[in-house]
Amino acid sequence: MGDAELLKLFREGDDPQKAFEAIVREYGERLYWHIRKMVISHEDANDVLQNCLVKAWRGLPSFREESKLFTWLYRIATNEVITFLKKRRTSLFQSLSDISRQLSNTLEADPLFQGDAIQLQLQKAILTLPNRQRQVFNMRYFDELSYEEISQILGTSVGALKASYHHAAGKVEEYMKQFV
Repeated sequence: MGDAELLKLFREGDDPQKAFEAIVREYGERLYWHIRKMVISHEDANDVLQNCLVKAWRGLPSFREESKLFTWLYRIATNEVITFLKKRRTSLFQSLSDISRQLSNTLEADPLFQGDAIQLQLQKAILTLPNRQRQVFNMRYFDELSYEEISQILGTSVGALKASYHHAAGKVEEYMKQFV
C-alpha cells in the first residue's frame, strides 16, 4: 500500500488501529534500523522505536501530508534518537567521546551484529562522528536517502547536508585507512 491508501485507511476506515498496524508493517523495520545505527543497542533501539510509534500514533490525525509519510516518521524517529542520546549523556554526565566509546563497546559485544571485521571498523568509524554528521552519513550512505529527503527530515539546507556528508565521509575514510 502507498501512503495515500494507508492514510485513507487510517482516517476513513473502520479500524484506525488496524490501519496504524499496516503503517508499522510498512515502515517499522526501516525505522528500527535507522534508530539502531544511531543508538547501537537492540534494546535501546526497540525503546526508541516504541516512543517514535507512540508519537506517530498521537500525531497521525493531524498529519498534513506536506511530506511523505515515511519522511515524517523518519523525522520523528530522528528526533527521538536525539532526545535519547541527550538524556543518556546528561544522566551519565559523559562527554560525547565517552558515549561514542560506550556505543563502540556495545557494538563489539552485540551478539546480533552480523558483520565481519571491516564492517565492525566501519561502524566504529561512524561512531566517532559528531551526532549530526553520523545522522547524515547513515541516512545518505546506508538508507540511500536523497539530500532533499534528509533536508526535510532534519530541517537543514541541502548545501549544509552535502558539506556535512563530505566531512563525515572524509573522517570515516581517514579512520578506515589504519585498518587497510
